[in-house]
Amino acid sequence: MLKILGKVSSINVRKVLWTCTELALEFEREDWGSGFASTESAEFRALNPNAMVPVLIDGDFVLWESNSICRYLAARERREDLLPALARERAQVEQWMDWQAGEFNNAWRYAFMGLVRRSPAHQDPALLASGVAGWNRHVEILAQRLACTGTFVCGEQFTLADVVLGLSVQRWLQAPLEPYGRPQLPAIEAYCRRLADRPGFALYGPAYV
Repeated sequence: MLKILGKVSSINVRKVLWTCTELALEFEREDWGSGFASTESAEFRALNPNAMVPVLIDGDFVLWESNSICRYLAARERREDLLPALARERAQVEQWMDWQAGEFNNAWRYAFMGLVRRSPAHQDPALLASGVAGWNRHVEILAQRLACTGTFVCGEQFTLADVVLGLSVQRWLQAPLEPYGRPQLPAIEAYCRRLADRPGFALYGPAYV
C-alpha cells in the first residue's frame, strides 16, 4: 500500500491526498512535520534530504516534491484525463503546475507567514503590504485564465493543474487579507464552486488555510 508522510494541515500534503482521492487509491498516512515527528531526523532526511513533507513511499520507490508525486500517481494509474499523454496538452498542465509551485507560492509566502501563521519574523508592514499585493496579482493572472477557459485551468477537462491551484486559491480566499484589500474576482468564485463538486476538494480544501 502507498504510504504518505506528512501532516494533513500542509497544503503540499493535501495536494497528494486530493490526487489519491481522484484516483481512488488506498494509502496510509503518517504525521510528520511541525508538532509531530521531526522531519529533521536522520530517518526522515534519509528519505528526503530537504527535510520537507510530503514524501511518498511506493514499495521500494521513494519520491518527494508534491507536484512530482501528483504527476507520478496519475501516470502510474494511467489517468490521461488528469495528466494527458499528448505532448502539448501535458505541457500545458505541467506549465500551470510549475507556475503554482514557483511563481504563485513565492508570491504569498511572506504574507501567509505574517497574517495566517502570525510569525513574529514576518510583521514588517511594508513587506506585508507588498506580499498581499503580489498574492493578489497572481490570483488575478489565474482569474484571467479562467475567464478565457470558462471552466478549468486547462480547458473543459479537470486536471492535476486544478488540484494544485484549487488549494492555492482556497488558501487565498480564507486568508485574512481585509486590511490590505482583496479584489473581487467572479471567475475565481465560479471556479471554486465548480471545484466544490470534487470529493477531494471537499475533504482537503475549505477546512484548511
